[in-house]
Amino acid sequence: MITPIVSAMISLGCDAESQADPGRRAHEVPPGMTTQEILAASRDPDAAPETCLGVSDKGIWSDLDPKVQLALPGVPADRITATIDAKHGVVVLAIDGFPRKSYPVGGAGATSKLVLGSRTLMLRPGDRTELAALLAGPRVSDGTAAHDADGDGIPDPLDVLIGAKKTVLNADAYTEGYVEMKYPGGDVPREMGVCTDVIVRAVRNAGVDLQKALHEDIRRAPKAYPMIKGAGNASIDQRRVGTLLPYFKRHWEQHTAKLDDAADPLRPGDVIFMDTFPSRSGPDHIGILSDRLDGDGLPMVINNWTNGTTTSEMDLLTFVPVLYRFRLPP
Repeated sequence: MITPIVSAMISLGCDAESQADPGRRAHEVPPGMTTQEILAASRDPDAAPETCLGVSDKGIWSDLDPKVQLALPGVPADRITATIDAKHGVVVLAIDGFPRKSYPVGGAGATSKLVLGSRTLMLRPGDRTELAALLAGPRVSDGTAAHDADGDGIPDPLDVLIGAKKTVLNADAYTEGYVEMKYPGGDVPREMGVCTDVIVRAVRNAGVDLQKALHEDIRRAPKAYPMIKGAGNASIDQRRVGTLLPYFKRHWEQHTAKLDDAADPLRPGDVIFMDTFPSRSGPDHIGILSDRLDGDGLPMVINNWTNGTTTSEMDLLTFVPVLYRFRLPP
């Protein structure tokens, strides 16, 4: 129980700060309204939406944290739940039990009070307005993420999505070629990359060093990697789609590659292996599903496409076949 939370954490500055506004209680949501309808109806003119997540993310490129924000889909409000993690000073909002967004609790920017049943939270004004509109007491619980590799209170699949969004903001240029790098924790220069570098960087944001994990697995199970000769090469193996696929099959949750399976829906942060050359066998491209949707309601794909592009969110699912889909446990 949290009554109240007054965290010692310092909130991250965003590109634009909201003004303080008075606190209020979360109210019951009218049945049938979606998240977008609720937020539009409850928008407080004195509390603009926050321009960044503002959470304490232990991942890559902290200079981009003030620019990272996530969108919520328009779903019925009764599909929304939230977990208050007092240890890490965050609220994690979930849709259908899957984490979709995190909010900081306490800190210098937390000037608005929100009462959720017996709990009192100090939040940024924009976050308070958003959460007050979406949450009711019975849908709120206390706890920590079951899978949080870097211990920052952000569940792993959400951390992967946040890392992927940072790669979009970084907008590294597609640059082919071999680059010698350190091990572990190696990476090519930040201004360059290929499709696999998006994955390595995003997963590292969740506290998982894919370079190290892959090469330990190659040594552990060499027969699973018939394309690797000897002990492998830590400067290039994790940058190859075909080499990553056995690792994901062995260590991540595998989900259906179908785009319309209601029993196993697409989730932001899912890693997908794609086939851009159907005449060839196997996947040749890789990306991460975004929180943003295209005109058909399908997730955009965060990826670095080819020569002449930068890492960005692209509408690929409408014409590029997906062969495999994987997810870190939430």
